[in-house]
Amino acid sequence: MFYYLLKYVLLGPLLRLVFRPRIEGLDHVPDSGPAIIAGNHLSFSDHFVMPAILRRRITFLAKAEYFTGPGLKGRLTAAFFHSAGQIPVDRSGKEAGQAAIREGLGVLGRDELLGIYPEGTRSHDGRLYKGKVGVAVMALRAQVPVVPCAMIGTFEAQPPGRKIPHVRRIAIRFGEPLDFSRYAGMEDEKAVLRAVTDEIMYAILALSEQEYVDQYAADAKAELSAARRTRDRRLPRAPLS
Repeated sequence: MFYYLLKYVLLGPLLRLVFRPRIEGLDHVPDSGPAIIAGNHLSFSDHFVMPAILRRRITFLAKAEYFTGPGLKGRLTAAFFHSAGQIPVDRSGKEAGQAAIREGLGVLGRDELLGIYPEGTRSHDGRLYKGKVGVAVMALRAQVPVVPCAMIGTFEAQPPGRKIPHVRRIAIRFGEPLDFSRYAGMEDEKAVLRAVTDEIMYAILALSEQEYVDQYAADAKAELSAARRTRDRRLPRAPLS
């Protein structure tokens, strides 16, 4: 109930006013039955813009930190994500990844839409990063189509660290559903999972026209943080007065 209140009364109209989204290929999203919507991830706003324009309800796998933040802000954010039907995902290990897959398969088993960002985290620089294979595991186990999606302009509207987005027009593009039925029963083969994931990422890339980086986004962020720490240690300290 709260999901539809947000979509049609509270948040949806506001997002349409702020972003004036141009929508392309919406007819590629099936009107019924289970499917995965796999998109790039450029901004915190992505979680809300896509559900606002889809005709059907979609459930996202959201990082667990959104549900466990400290203080009043953390409690409000957690309540919001829970009320909107989003599922917390612990990203801290292999077993956590299996739990996320089980949750995602549960959504698909109810003939619903599952939203997932194969990169695993937001892009810190607007580029598209290597996809993780969880999306392939779910697509093959559930035997469902994958609809690629590209968010365009949300990075500029709300870059990392910005709490209130700029008023700026964005675009959302959906591609033709990808059918992986030819790989049925092969979801335990690493080479197949990599091939399926790469095909999904290529479809997203064709829609988004981003620069592609053959590296996991989390690893790129870690390297950037390490480089900054090294630089800060090397900076000369101001003399004591």
